[in-house]
Amino acid sequence: MTESALHTKTPPQGLSSAQVAERLQQYGPNVLEEKKTSPLLRLLGYFWGPIPWMIEVAAILSGVVRHWADFWIILALLVFNAGVGFWQEFTAGNAVEALRKQLALRARALRDGEWLEIDAKLLVPGDIIRIRPGDVIPADVVLIEGDYLSVDQSALTGESLPVVKQCGDEAYSGTVVKQGEVVAEVSTTGALTKFGKTASLVEQAKTVSHFQKAVLTIGDYLIYVSLTLVVILVLYQLYRNAPWLDLVQFALILTVASIPVAMPAVLSMTMAVGAMALSKRKAIVTRLESIEEMASMDVLCSDKTGTLTQNRLTLGEVKLFHAEDQQAVLLAASLASKAENKDAIDQAVLDGLKSPELLKPFHQTAFVPFDPVHKRTEATIVDSQGKTFQVAKGAPQVIMQMSSLADEEIQRAQRVVDTFAEQGYRALGVARKEQAAQQWQFLGILSLFDPPREDSAQTIASARKYGIDMKMVTGDNQAIARQISSKLGLGMNILPATELFPDPDGQWGEAAGELVEKTDGFAEVFPEHKFGIVKLLQARDHITGMTGDGVNDAPALKQADVGIAVSGATDAARAAADLVLTAPGLSVIIDAIEEARRIFERMNAYAIYRISETIRIMFFVVLTMMFFDFYPITAIMIILLAFFNDVPIMAIAFDRTGLEKNPVRWKMGQVITVATSMGIVGVVGSFGMLLIAMDWLKLDVAHIQTYIFLKMAVAGHLVLFVARSKGYFWKQPWPAPVMVWSALITKLAATFLAAYGFGLITPITWPEVALIWAYSIVSAVVTDLIKVQVYHHLHHRASRQRAFLARVQQPLHGPGRKK
Repeated sequence: MTESALHTKTPPQGLSSAQVAERLQQYGPNVLEEKKTSPLLRLLGYFWGPIPWMIEVAAILSGVVRHWADFWIILALLVFNAGVGFWQEFTAGNAVEALRKQLALRARALRDGEWLEIDAKLLVPGDIIRIRPGDVIPADVVLIEGDYLSVDQSALTGESLPVVKQCGDEAYSGTVVKQGEVVAEVSTTGALTKFGKTASLVEQAKTVSHFQKAVLTIGDYLIYVSLTLVVILVLYQLYRNAPWLDLVQFALILTVASIPVAMPAVLSMTMAVGAMALSKRKAIVTRLESIEEMASMDVLCSDKTGTLTQNRLTLGEVKLFHAEDQQAVLLAASLASKAENKDAIDQAVLDGLKSPELLKPFHQTAFVPFDPVHKRTEATIVDSQGKTFQVAKGAPQVIMQMSSLADEEIQRAQRVVDTFAEQGYRALGVARKEQAAQQWQFLGILSLFDPPREDSAQTIASARKYGIDMKMVTGDNQAIARQISSKLGLGMNILPATELFPDPDGQWGEAAGELVEKTDGFAEVFPEHKFGIVKLLQARDHITGMTGDGVNDAPALKQADVGIAVSGATDAARAAADLVLTAPGLSVIIDAIEEARRIFERMNAYAIYRISETIRIMFFVVLTMMFFDFYPITAIMIILLAFFNDVPIMAIAFDRTGLEKNPVRWKMGQVITVATSMGIVGVVGSFGMLLIAMDWLKLDVAHIQTYIFLKMAVAGHLVLFVARSKGYFWKQPWPAPVMVWSALITKLAATFLAAYGFGLITPITWPEVALIWAYSIVSAVVTDLIKVQVYHHLHHRASRQRAFLARVQQPLHGPGRKK
């Protein structure tokens, strides 16, 4: 150790082997621990829960009544649902594992008076280590000896440029050394490091799927209604002394038919087809439920660097002092650069030249690279005539001190630097000195910035058009954040994260919830801040999306309802995300939102159809048996109806739908109200068909049952065409051809079965078939008219409620305050 080294509790010869062993026991190894679950246990987990239980009960009931065809079909649906979920989890990346790959594997530590190369996982607090350019810092450390360290800590903060660290400063695990060589003392290891806390946040991140909630709500409603009706039916028929064995068998079949065993499969199929469509648009879905969440998303938080911007320094405005023109300033700055170093600033300067040919007459004989102490680069140049001169570029204040500037020029230069800083630009002074001259000549000041992506402004405008509020979240300073925000039209209300999270541990203040809604973005954020912002928005009932590309974004991507990893994202970001973009920019997100909203409309239509069908069949069958004392359809007819209606319903995954202009959510009250209304109309229609068959045509029970079967089969699929839109079903968008054909083929099959019987049911004549078809079509039109009126009523009631709430809240907020 040198005399300039900071005071440390570690002895000069480093830790002893005994001390290392003791501290390893106390603090554990310097690794990110991960809990691993057996793939078999994960697979079995998909057979446990409310939705699997619902399907398993249906399978058991089918086995009890020895309907083995039903049993195997239901079992196949159960395995399909579990398989889809398990495959998604199995193929999705492991965010914590990806984070572990970012960490250093080896380290140089001073132990027992000797410098040793050891596994980084064996480091303990108090270890003295040597850090050099190119190293990944193996733990959180405090610099104790050396001039400086230039560190790329974008992995943690997303900052676009390296950060300079000096003695006494802390450097973080997982960050990369660009320049400098120092000796440092390890302060924290493993899960307690900044990097470890990021990984911990990823593991903590959990969101509740609104899709699963919706499926459970629909399933519960149908099961409660069905079981209530079955119990009423069984008790009533036993009171009438009906044969209990036949009754129980029929009740079990009716219960199986009412349980929506195909619903999870149909909805998963619908989302899977949508995921395939998105993959063609360069967006890979890693979690199917996120499609439904994307349709509901009303806030999108976006990382700045590499997402909204190009993550590439670009030349901005050039202010002239003692130079003929801008190209003269740029030529001098380019000569003070070295292209092969691939430095971001040097590259931006070189790209600003009109042509690389301008450099050919010059030869660089000496070059002094930038360092945080001298804060400039210098080069000695010989031109084509053999004349030698020097050029320099660097921090404006340093270049100004080197140059012979009048007081007025110094003041002007300072104003230029201040103006650039206010705009979020990085300023660079440029000077030249002839060989015989004593003083440097100040040529001018360059500005550099990370420009927005070409499609960012348009994407933000499109997102707002679809009712989505965009917020920028960045590790860069407030000035840079405001400058980019103004260029993109996001708004200028950008706050440092410390105003939202005054607690160093990332705990938010009392007014944080309201503040996070009103703010256009946040600057100077760390991973825990991004994570907290997402949780705050979710706590305020926002379906929140988050875009990002770095390790620092992984916790927030995992916590968000929709985590979106942009093109070029790190493995950790991709593993934590629900949607991975493979094309540059954010424009594909708008495509994904549009597709997600179409998929949502398909799922909503199916939910309404499934509820209304169950109500139509259950209420009609139970009421008929109570009032007319006979089975309106047979057990085999119930099974055939389930087959004709549920199997081809998969075609809804390809349906054409309208596109909502605002975020859509599951409105279960609306879904159940509309579906129940349609179901009741269906019950009335079925009773109408029953009365025609009984009182007008005077048919026997067997023929009546065929009438009812065909009416329910034909009208059943027509109900799907009614349910697929809020308006009249004959208006655009028209249904997809595959949906029309699937309905037509299954209805023709049911028609031929009714006409010829095939030993399964009693056949009826073709004129009777025509009558049933005509009646079913009229019934569908009436159902559609009622549906439209119900939607109108619900819409007007919601409008009145919103108006009432606005009047109530107006005195609280005042006429001039933003809510």
